[in-house]
Amino acid sequence: MRLEIDDIQKIIPHRFPFLLIDRVLECKPNEKLVAVKNVSINEQFFVGHFPHEQVMPGVLIVEAMAQAGCIYVYYSKNLQGKHLTYYLAKTEARFLHPVVPGDQLKIEITTVKLLPKAGFVRAKAFVGEKLAAEADIGFGIKDIRDK
Repeated sequence: MRLEIDDIQKIIPHRFPFLLIDRVLECKPNEKLVAVKNVSINEQFFVGHFPHEQVMPGVLIVEAMAQAGCIYVYYSKNLQGKHLTYYLAKTEARFLHPVVPGDQLKIEITTVKLLPKAGFVRAKAFVGEKLAAEADIGFGIKDIRDK
C-alpha cells in the first residue's frame, strides 16, 4: 500500500511545520513500512541549526521516524478510525550520518513487539544507502472513547 500526504493527514494529527512524512512508499502491516521525508533548504529549523552548516536536528529525525512508526502501528493493529496512537518513548537512538538540505530521508520501520495497548518498532533512516540514524521507539494506543 502507498500513502500520499492527504492519506497521512487522516492518520496523524501533525501539520506544517511539524508534519515530517511526505509519502509512504510501502506499507505491509506487521512486516514493514517505508516512508520518505524530503529535506528542503526551506525548512524552518535550518534558520538556526546551523546558519553556516545546515544539519537536520537529530530530534527531528527521531520525530520523523516516530511519525512513520505511528502510521505503521495504525495499520498493523488495524486501528482505522477507532484509536489514537501516541509516541511514548525512544528507547535508544544512534546518529551516524548528517542529514542536510537536498537529502531524501528514507525511513524503514519494522516490528519489535505489538501488544494490545502498545507497540514497539525499530526505525532506520537512510540517505541514499547510508544509514543516517536508527532508534527503537515505543507507542501507546488509546481508544478515542477513553476520554
